[in-house]
Amino acid sequence: MSHEVNRRQFLISSAAVAAGLALPSAPLFAQGARKVRVGLMLPYTGTYAALGNAITNGFKLAVEQGGGKLGGSEVEYFTVDDESDAAKAPENANKLIKRDNVDVLVGTVHSGVALAMTRVAREAKALLIVPNAGADEITGPLCAPNIFRTSFSAWQPAYAMGNVMAERKHKNVVTLSWKYSFGEQSVAGFKEAFEKAGGKVVKELYLPFPNVEFQPYLTEIAALKPDAVFVFFAGGGAVKFVKDYAAAGLKSTIPLYGSGFLTDGTLEAQGEAAEGLLTTLHYADGLDIPKDKEFRAAYASAFKMQPDVYAVQGYDAAQLFATGLAAVKGDVGKRDELVKAMESATIDSPRGKFTLSKAHNPVQDIYLRKVEGKENKVVSVAAKALADPARGCRM
Repeated sequence: MSHEVNRRQFLISSAAVAAGLALPSAPLFAQGARKVRVGLMLPYTGTYAALGNAITNGFKLAVEQGGGKLGGSEVEYFTVDDESDAAKAPENANKLIKRDNVDVLVGTVHSGVALAMTRVAREAKALLIVPNAGADEITGPLCAPNIFRTSFSAWQPAYAMGNVMAERKHKNVVTLSWKYSFGEQSVAGFKEAFEKAGGKVVKELYLPFPNVEFQPYLTEIAALKPDAVFVFFAGGGAVKFVKDYAAAGLKSTIPLYGSGFLTDGTLEAQGEAAEGLLTTLHYADGLDIPKDKEFRAAYASAFKMQPDVYAVQGYDAAQLFATGLAAVKGDVGKRDELVKAMESATIDSPRGKFTLSKAHNPVQDIYLRKVEGKENKVVSVAAKALADPARGCRM
């Protein structure tokens, strides 16, 4: 047993050194008296259930790799299914903050829910780590010292794809997305880069979330005959859209592109319909990164499945929080010191090392990926160390 503990401490120490983090006098995941209370507010039912589970698995894997401890303390979890329902978000977030007195709130996937959580966290001055939702406002107008994100902004992967599609000589493009903040901001990020590079978005099409009746939109795309189509969909909706697009005969005539969520965690269900699709995201299969190989092996061993980008973001949420806890030796009362350590961290992520912007959003590489079989294989780096513009952030 002592050998196993020593081995774990060595692995964690090695990871910290590789990330350029100063090690505290006690090990990063050392023994402590008080349990850290972690509130997980994620979707465990509905179209985004698989994403919520992957984020949870990633977070818990990081804790498990530290011998069940984060920054000097054991962890106690409090979980709420947010059901991707923005109307219930304030009540759900307040349950975790006020009833359960969590030390950190971790969530969520759906941007509408995350925006409500962010407003609650700002008001209560609760520490919030967003492990997925990319609404630009979270690290834009709603930015705050207690708000962090370990995923992306809607702008980042979409902006990178705008440049990719312009470089591929597409001139006229139709966009399609769910009509809610993340979808609209994805389209805006794509359009900013694509039109700056000389392209034109000839029509923006939207359908209500989580509607998956795509046929009228596919008919309109076929009639418009654009050079290509850019979309944002994720989860179960992405599975159905990719299959419907191929079934409508459009895949062979009008190239389909998207932010990477279109094909991440969905390839098994999409099957042949996804083959060859190009997407942009901050994670990919086939990265030549030792940390990624180690992470994938550990995740597959623990959960009997391969990780996706959502698992990586959950894992990094735990790594970021652990860095802060280590700096204060588990004393969450030292909020200013904890936040300062998180702000200045370099996270040794499976996606590649990243830092945080002044608005607390990852500054990270965005990869161009191609679907080959059941993998989103890396093709190239579409944008190096891309920082979100954080428009409206006054921090």
